[in-house]
Amino acid sequence: MAANDDDATVVIIKKVKKVSGGGHHGGAWKVAYADFVTAMMAFFLLLWLLNATTEEQKKGIAEYFSPVTTFTPDSVSENPSGAGGVMGGRSMISEGAMQNDTSPIGITVALPGSKEDSESQTESPDDGTKDSQRLAQQDEASGDAVDRGEVDRLARELEEERFAQAEADLRQALESVPDLSDFAKNLVIDQTPEGLRIQIIDQEGRSMFPSGSADMLPHTQRLLALVAEAVKKLENPIAIKGHTDSKPYSGKTDYSNWELSTDRANATRRALLAAGLPAQRIASVVGRADQEHFVPEEPNSPRNRRISVVLLRQATDSSAPQYKSDN
Repeated sequence: MAANDDDATVVIIKKVKKVSGGGHHGGAWKVAYADFVTAMMAFFLLLWLLNATTEEQKKGIAEYFSPVTTFTPDSVSENPSGAGGVMGGRSMISEGAMQNDTSPIGITVALPGSKEDSESQTESPDDGTKDSQRLAQQDEASGDAVDRGEVDRLARELEEERFAQAEADLRQALESVPDLSDFAKNLVIDQTPEGLRIQIIDQEGRSMFPSGSADMLPHTQRLLALVAEAVKKLENPIAIKGHTDSKPYSGKTDYSNWELSTDRANATRRALLAAGLPAQRIASVVGRADQEHFVPEEPNSPRNRRISVVLLRQATDSSAPQYKSDN
């Protein structure tokens, strides 16, 4: 009996193709992208450095990376190569990294706006000491022949400029104090072979000390405070001298104009130190009695009674013209 076609079982075969790794492509592109960004950053950094450096700096960099090795017998290293050829086991290249003897080992480039560039453009303040030695050292460092006479001349000019500035500062300070402006005539400033001399001189009816005494009057202390403020900016040593007129001292029998002038000079020293002048600036304190009159033709003139504060010169020159002294 034949089978019924409608009852036949239909078999359907479905083939599934497996694709492994189709949903994920890996992270290799991230590495490539990072390399690209790094290369671009290095490229733009190179362009910036080329624009920020000078021609001499570029030449120095080029020489550093292009060393020239000169062949000499001493430069041949006896490295055994295991061969008995023409060089006999020697190498043309010396051991270690190649270096160019004419180029520096390292190169420092001061970029615009950097700390090194700003420091190199900033001048150090002048301290006002040993000008001739400093100028001579600068000439020696530059390789130029040192003309000692020219160095001394420049040092003297610089010192005189500082003296003139100190005088201007002192006179301006005196004018700025109204109750001391009347004592402007008591202040005499000039330049002598010793240096810048500042004298506080008695006038008729206007003394700096009481008669026969070393006790300083208040206005004298204020004047000396202005003097200390003007001269402490410099580094020159200071000599203090006391002077009297020729009238004999009428007090104690064992006390004369010599002791009086010395005591007044010491009182001046103490006043300058109290006003802020460093003690190491004081080079000498001397009493001259009546040996150096301000008005020689009038030995008893009150103007012969005075205190001298001298900023001693540090730049000397025997060939320079001597200043005329008023003593």
